Amino acid sequence: MTAVAAVMMALACSPTDSPGPSSGAPPSMPSSGTDTVQIGGRDVTVHVPASYDPARPAPLVVALHGYTSNAKELETYLHLTPESDRRGFVYVYPDGSTDDRGDRFWNATNACCSFYDPKPDDSRYLSDLIAMMQSSYRIDPARVYLIGHSNGGFMALRMACDHADQVTAVVAVNGAGWNDPARCKPSAPVSVLAIHSSTDETVAFDGGLINGSAYPSADATVAHWRGFDRCADAGRDAPALDLVSDLPGAETSVHTYVQGCAGGSTVQAWTINGGSHVPQLGPAFAPAVTDFLLSQAKPAR
Repeated sequence: MTAVAAVMMALACSPTDSPGPSSGAPPSMPSSGTDTVQIGGRDVTVHVPASYDPARPAPLVVALHGYTSNAKELETYLHLTPESDRRGFVYVYPDGSTDDRGDRFWNATNACCSFYDPKPDDSRYLSDLIAMMQSSYRIDPARVYLIGHSNGGFMALRMACDHADQVTAVVAVNGAGWNDPARCKPSAPVSVLAIHSSTDETVAFDGGLINGSAYPSADATVAHWRGFDRCADAGRDAPALDLVSDLPGAETSVHTYVQGCAGGSTVQAWTINGGSHVPQLGPAFAPAVTDFLLSQAKPAR
């Protein structure tokens, strides 16, 4: 409990976040099922599967919503709770900060999506949130994962840049990283799955500008992470996937990079051909991304 309280104080005292509970008391975390708690002045929903056993380390999955969305709306989109129950991972989906227009966001990169001052240190907030989950539950430090859509995808990639010591693998759905790869300095390999719709009308597949700040193309994002993870080859195609319900057939092409990637990491590019910024995800999506995440583990130290 002392460790939990210390992390709680760090979250509550961040100068750019909303203040947390004045007492600094740790929130009451659920032992099973789903509950929403206040951490650092934000709602954080925690789902603990019935199979969770404090004697056995469990994976942790953190899901990050897009700009103007929220955590619960994201879960109705991704449907990862059944996967948590089936696969036994602790599942956390927090709300971002609220900007001057009342929209929730993550301060991920200069392009997306903190458009007003003050700019919260969301990288620190999420790092401390992961540490709190590790203090509250028996979390396997070799299996900590993030998944995000849009602005949440930008933020998941930012966490891979800043906290590679904590993060094993990330999935970014229609998001991007820093346009300047020099701003990303991962201290260890992180596996990355970049999913992008070829006809995304909001975060363009070929890159672009948001409020005058550039973000990279889907191909450049993958190339950056191939470089960070020191992947050696040109990759290979894998069988296409049927992940989107309103597009015919197996619409998602898959390209994987494994050869030479450091620390057993992998980089994958899934392209939703003809997909939009918010594609209508089918029933195969959640199992497919969960399979990718849980297949990755940090090497034993």
